[in-house]
Amino acid sequence: MTHLSGKNESSPLNRDNPNGKKRLCLEIEGAVQGVGFRPFVYRLATALGLTGTVGNTIRGVTIEVEGSSETLEDFIERLYNEKPPLAKIVSHRAEYKPPRGCRQFTVRESLNGGEKTAVVLPDIATCEDCLKEIFDSSNRRYRYPFTNCTNCGPRYSIIDTLPYDRHHTTMKIFPMCEACREEYENPADRRFHAQPNACPVCGPHLELWNRSGDILSRYDESLHAAAEAVRHGSIVALKGLGGFQLITDARNDDALEQLRRRKGRRDKPFALMYPALESVAAHCELSPLEKEALTSPRAPIVLLRTRAAAAGEISALVAPDNPCLGVMLPYTPLHHLLMHALQTPLVATSGNLSEEPICIDEYDALDRLGEIADLFLVHNRPIARQMDDSVVRVMAGELTVLRNARGFAPVTVDLRSEVPTVLATGAHLKNTVAYGRRKQAVLSQHIGDLETGLAFEALNGVTDSLAEIYDFAPTVAACDLHPDYLSTRFAEQQALPTVKVQHHYAHVLAGMADNELDSPVLGVAWDGAGLGTDNTVWGGEFLRVTETGFPREAHLRLFSLPGGDRAALEPRRSAVGLLYEIYGEKLFSKRRLLPLDSFYKAEKDTLNAMLAQNINTPRTSSAGRLFDAVASLIGLAQVNNFEGQAAMRLEFEIDGLVTEERYPFSVSVAPPYILDWEPAITAVLTDLKKNVPPGLISARFHNTLIAMIGAAAEKINEPQVLLTGGCFQNRYLTENAVKHLAEKGFRPFRHRRVPPNDGGIALGQLIAVSREYKTKEDK
Repeated sequence: MTHLSGKNESSPLNRDNPNGKKRLCLEIEGAVQGVGFRPFVYRLATALGLTGTVGNTIRGVTIEVEGSSETLEDFIERLYNEKPPLAKIVSHRAEYKPPRGCRQFTVRESLNGGEKTAVVLPDIATCEDCLKEIFDSSNRRYRYPFTNCTNCGPRYSIIDTLPYDRHHTTMKIFPMCEACREEYENPADRRFHAQPNACPVCGPHLELWNRSGDILSRYDESLHAAAEAVRHGSIVALKGLGGFQLITDARNDDALEQLRRRKGRRDKPFALMYPALESVAAHCELSPLEKEALTSPRAPIVLLRTRAAAAGEISALVAPDNPCLGVMLPYTPLHHLLMHALQTPLVATSGNLSEEPICIDEYDALDRLGEIADLFLVHNRPIARQMDDSVVRVMAGELTVLRNARGFAPVTVDLRSEVPTVLATGAHLKNTVAYGRRKQAVLSQHIGDLETGLAFEALNGVTDSLAEIYDFAPTVAACDLHPDYLSTRFAEQQALPTVKVQHHYAHVLAGMADNELDSPVLGVAWDGAGLGTDNTVWGGEFLRVTETGFPREAHLRLFSLPGGDRAALEPRRSAVGLLYEIYGEKLFSKRRLLPLDSFYKAEKDTLNAMLAQNINTPRTSSAGRLFDAVASLIGLAQVNNFEGQAAMRLEFEIDGLVTEERYPFSVSVAPPYILDWEPAITAVLTDLKKNVPPGLISARFHNTLIAMIGAAAEKINEPQVLLTGGCFQNRYLTENAVKHLAEKGFRPFRHRRVPPNDGGIALGQLIAVSREYKTKEDK
């Protein structure tokens, strides 16, 4: 490929041409469809007096331009420097050919031949120009909730296949009216080739339904009625961009109690939508990077520290015992109009029952959400695939994606080496899938926990959807090592050769891809659970990933989990297993230990027998279960009402406390190094007897884990250290571990675009196949 950004002596433009004019043929790959790239090329070429064509292909965009060498060089320079903000050129090919003698520059029809590799753009939040239109009473799109242009609007949630043209989207059922068609065909208009272009005359419309599906109102009247219902305490199921949301007043305790009861969501925080950035700033602490994330075209949910001023304005039921709020701003015209009418923060949570995927069809929503929502604000634009709201958190001065969905998905990753056509089916929790082909991987949106039949159906649907878009026909399936994961079973049902990938190895590979790291890397993979190669439950791992393997250089000391998977739901079980490792059967004669006190006598007898006889007490090195155990010991949580609740409370208990104090620990003298937590746990118990505040105990415990990471890194002595796994969603742990490692002379890395939790596992599985494939090719 020829380098195009700037003048180059080897450029085809510098070859002699006796006719004075030259024709340059460019093939551009990357995020160049649905971002106004073709209109930009058209305007640039015509402004420079060049002739030729531009058009979409299933790989990206092709451009042919004819003119003098000097003008073509100027075109190339400006192509890169002035491209639309959302456009990203990943690769390019340039070839010089004889001029055709074109007389003008035109946008031609899309080409469909060949392998589909174009980057599918995520859905984009409403731009300022469209926002002005919907609030301008003289504009023909005044209060139209489906307004969009080439700079904003639905993309991934409406596309059926490539290339990205209207007849390949769910908008194909809405023929454009004459006015919209004129905009669409006018190169000077910002709606030139805007595929979802529509207006009140020809586009989708709103309706308000009751629980029986009866139409109560239509068009703008339905929006007014929905806003009035929310104002009076109703719960409204709103069909948004990528599925349904449940909307209600964030100040109304009664409405929130109803929502929690009906949805089956006892404590897990609800996301909030605020009408404007100013109102967010009144309730939450905001850094410049957090402001940028909130107002970006991706418009994710951003986890923010709550100000005291929010206490009187936001119900405590929004985020019980949580000092943070998950906040977003309106990102579609529909949301903008609703928030403008209400001018108050709203709960905007996923339209589902707990553990189920979100609804995307209005009739399905009537069935599944009929016992939750009082009213349904729906529209008739089909949603091609489910799309939750993305969640991000600022850590160590950078944005980290915790849930990869609307605005971020699908994530396209360039691979270091070629891979056969692979389907990676991900993990059991926070499931995503990934497809890989040649040197490109595509990571899907968040699917969710595979706990229900509906979630498993969603896994099938997302897999088929990506295969349809890209014409993927996998020849290999990759999955987790755990045989009981539904994602593993799904891979085994594909009638393909299956590669099973160790969970924490996949975590490290995903983080390496996110940071474009080459081997060797020391991966600190800490999470709740993953089946290890020795059939124990791993989760506190130090894996040195080389070109040929992932030796387990160190891990946290093992302890037993009475009840197995139940320990993830009951932190007290992790605490009992941890303490049993120290005291043995003497544990059950001890008094005034909070985890034990939470069990009835008969339950304690059963636990004692299980541990003594090693019945359903798998051994684990899990850092996540260690967090749970300490949270239980100091009385923060004995039972989790949602995943990670105890560990979150332990982090939040620190509450800005600054201390470098830590507890003692020990490290074995020979590899694999065992990091022994027993001295630390004994010290925690001593602090409890002294009535040391829980926040100080939590800070000391966190600092101990950070010191353990540093001690293990020094023993292993690998310069590149990657922090990965669900434990590194913890801001205190992550930021201080990064700082500690840097102070010791290591190069610390962490996740950014790819979630550190199990949402990145599918990408890691795919890369494991790529590495295996490369090894075979090298032999």
